[in-house]
Amino acid sequence: MCFSISGFCSVRHGLAFILLLCNFSSFTQQVNMSIAMPAMVSHTALPSQPNASTEKPPTDAPDSRNVTPKELQAVAPVYDWNPEIQGVILSSINYGSFLGPIPVGYVAGIVGAKYVVGAGLFISSVLTLFTPLAADAGATLLIVLRVVEGIAQVMVSTGQFSIWVKWAPPMERSQLITIAVSGGILGIFIILSVGGVLNQTIGWPYIFYIFGGIGCACTFLWFPLVYEDPVNHPFISTGEKEYIVSSLAEQSGILSALPFVFSFPFLILGGQLAGFLLSRKILRLVTIRKLFTSLGILIPTGLLLCLPWVRSSHSTSIALLVLTCVFGSFCEVGVLINIVDIAPRYCAFLQGLSQVFCYIGGAISPTVSGYLLNKDSEFGWRNVFLVSAAINIVGLVFYLIFGRAEVQNWAKE
Repeated sequence: MCFSISGFCSVRHGLAFILLLCNFSSFTQQVNMSIAMPAMVSHTALPSQPNASTEKPPTDAPDSRNVTPKELQAVAPVYDWNPEIQGVILSSINYGSFLGPIPVGYVAGIVGAKYVVGAGLFISSVLTLFTPLAADAGATLLIVLRVVEGIAQVMVSTGQFSIWVKWAPPMERSQLITIAVSGGILGIFIILSVGGVLNQTIGWPYIFYIFGGIGCACTFLWFPLVYEDPVNHPFISTGEKEYIVSSLAEQSGILSALPFVFSFPFLILGGQLAGFLLSRKILRLVTIRKLFTSLGILIPTGLLLCLPWVRSSHSTSIALLVLTCVFGSFCEVGVLINIVDIAPRYCAFLQGLSQVFCYIGGAISPTVSGYLLNKDSEFGWRNVFLVSAAINIVGLVFYLIFGRAEVQNWAKE
């Protein structure tokens, strides 16, 4: 394996690929219960035995004559859980998501992100393997297991971003992170595709055995191959190490976080203002969506185009970047939430589809920027902003012409 300064043949891109596998495993373990639950509470469960299991469908059940030979292939326990218990089990993993971020962030600062992510993936994977046994022991133990698993998954999803602080050059940060997080989308696609087949053929426990096992295998890759920073990595080339260290020395984490600190309250303010305009019938919903989208695109685009002419003023450049992020957050109240207006039935699918285009853009933009900067070192950034402005304006014009805010015919029940 070669370790070039740039390109996909490098240690930092190898790290992104390993994190892709980790996110793949984490997301499959998060969704697996939703796929297995219909088979776990099949109509073949005996209603007189709460939380009891049976190894095969009872032959004397009133509707056993409707069971197909394909369904009989999946010999697995089934449970008499009412809808309330099912809801608690399905949501229990999210309880851990609420409890985990603060202690996880604290621990990551002490022991390092490598061990937090690795331990989180290992714990989540082992608990996934033991999920069928916990289900046999009762719903209470299963709920506790899923809560702990949720905390472990927060360790993976939260801790991994700390790694990129020391590994991702600023120009490649979007590219590397999008490669890593795309594993989550791949994981959801795979488990939704094969989960039902596993339920009907070899039984729902194997959903937990297979994806729990994949997570354990990823853990065995994680600990020997991943290091906290490039300085201590034993296999990285000197050229790549110097490139990463020197590029990070030019960037400040506080300045990078500054735009998001200011955009947070403005995003909440924008949502409140949109609700006020709609509730008082001052503007129609479609007008509100297009207004906030226009503000979220035109103002940041104008500010970005001003940046090449204020290079001599460091503080002015920072202020323009902060304002760009602040006004850009208005798109959240406009086009980005418009999916729920036009197709509430398919909003999750459409949101996932839009995220795919976001990841594609995040992967392409650093490459295009690097090309433009390499071609023209003096006016490279100006050209980058001009290309960005052109894309923004074209997208805005398209949305203003075709944007709607009522449920579309193809999305109705």
